[in-house]
Order: sequence, then structure tokens, then C-alpha cells
Amino acid sequence: METHEETEPAGLRVGYVPGVILTRWRRVWAERLPGVPLEIVAVPEAEQRAALDAGAVDVCFVRLPLDAAGLHLIRLYDELPVAWVARDHPIALYDAITTADLAGEDVRSVPDEDALGRVAEADAVLRVPLSVARSFSRRDLVQRPVTDAPATTVALAWPAHRDNPLIDEFIGIVRGRTANSSRTAQERAGVQGKRRRRLRS
Repeated sequence: METHEETEPAGLRVGYVPGVILTRWRRVWAERLPGVPLEIVAVPEAEQRAALDAGAVDVCFVRLPLDAAGLHLIRLYDELPVAWVARDHPIALYDAITTADLAGEDVRSVPDEDALGRVAEADAVLRVPLSVARSFSRRDLVQRPVTDAPATTVALAWPAHRDNPLIDEFIGIVRGRTANSSRTAQERAGVQGKRRRRLRS
């Protein structure tokens, strides 16, 4: 009688742009699908579409705007825009500012090493979502809300042509569906059915 060794179950690769925190969703995944790997991949915002197109990730937390052609997209939440400055920068004296207060400033939007260095020297200002500023441990910098700047939106995106029950399961977790919801149970059954078919092949 022919036997087959049990293979490691296929996992899901989840990308995320700076500022997105996945702790809660990772915990729920581990509880609902123990033994199914969830690989977390940091994706620079400038490369979020490329990561999806290349298959480097199966699903990605992206920051809009994004060319959504050929993608499924679920908007999740909006982010507060802030000016991120050195503690001795004049903007740090205010509780909140407007875009007019940034006139004449060297305003950056990508927190790379060069920009952070310039900001720390009070030579530049970073205008970024508050979540991005909070994701860096920089006690020498402070954030001030920009009250009239448009908010940014974080969304979950994945290729429309990709049929993967693990993606459906992850979407259910992000959207807050309970483990006992009928849709979640159907998706988990699809995952388990595929695993059984791989073992029998």
C-alpha cells in the first residue's frame, strides 16, 4: 500500500507598508489556522504595486493612491497627516499647524535615512501619516497634526486573478468575522480540503 509523507501546508505571504501594525491579525491567524505559516513581508510604499504584480506577496496592506487595475481592494481606515519635526524646530512650538505653515520649508514625504537626518538637524520637515511617524523610535522628533491636509487611506489589496482560500481566510480575519461565521467556516473547509488533496496526491 502506497503511503505519502505529510507535507508542510502552504502558507500566506502578507506584505505591509510602513506604519501598518499586524499584531492582532497575526494572533488571530495563529489561533484559527495553527500550523499554516503566515509570512510577514515589509514592503516600501514605492514598491507596493510591484510586490503584488511580481508575486512577492499574496496580499498587501497598501497606502492609497494605488493603481487598482487587476486588483481587489478593500479600504480599511484613514490616517491622520502630521508634520514630523525636530524638537527645536519652530513648528514644534504649536499644537497643530496648517499646510500654510509649511510654506518655505523643505518638506519631505519619504522617511529614508537622508530625510530623517535632515529633519533631525531641523533643516527639513517630514509630512507623513501619524502611523509612520509612530513606527520609528525617534525621541528627538515630534509630530504635529496638519489640520487641513488630506488624510491617507490604508487598504488591503490582492491580485484579482489569484484564487487562494488562504487570502479569503485572512480577509475574514481583518474584517472581524468570527471563527464560527458561516463564511469563515466555508473558507477554512476549502483550505483543509486542499491540504488533504495534496496529501493524497
